[in-house]
Amino acid sequence: MWKRFVPFAHAQSIFEIDVSFYKKLGVKFLLLDLDNTLDSYKTELPSKRVVELKEDLLMEGIEIIITSNNTGKRVTKYAKALGVRFMSKLAKPFSKRLLKKLKAMKIHLDEVILIGDQIVTDISCANGAKIKNVLTEKLVPEDQPTTRFNRLFDNPLRKKLNKKHLLKDWREF
Repeated sequence: MWKRFVPFAHAQSIFEIDVSFYKKLGVKFLLLDLDNTLDSYKTELPSKRVVELKEDLLMEGIEIIITSNNTGKRVTKYAKALGVRFMSKLAKPFSKRLLKKLKAMKIHLDEVILIGDQIVTDISCANGAKIKNVLTEKLVPEDQPTTRFNRLFDNPLRKKLNKKHLLKDWREF
């Protein structure tokens, strides 16, 4: 069970990761958590830096797909404004829905990497699906009520992973 919480790599944010990291791994699709990974949960539309990130990745042949536990309405509005595909109500940490949707999109697991700010949901889901993943720090201090609850488990896990040197910086790959 412990292995399910160990991320493949760690980054301060999605915005610091160089595209060469994805290229080395053969990644064609970034499965990106929305809230506190791309933007604050209070942000309805993509910020300028998210739009720039999407454009930079597309020029390199890498597609963003938003993967969120949030409601369809919120995720749909954000994803449509960004012009990307999305998956909402994923029920992360469970990986069944994610795997089903990836299969329907005809996306191979070795072509994706999931990036998110929560161990308990994002990293656990990715590891359960046998997908490479990157744990990020949260972008802004505030969280939704459900996420604040998850942080009660997430924060001690981060401390333990740090202490055991299991948060490997993405630059090490």
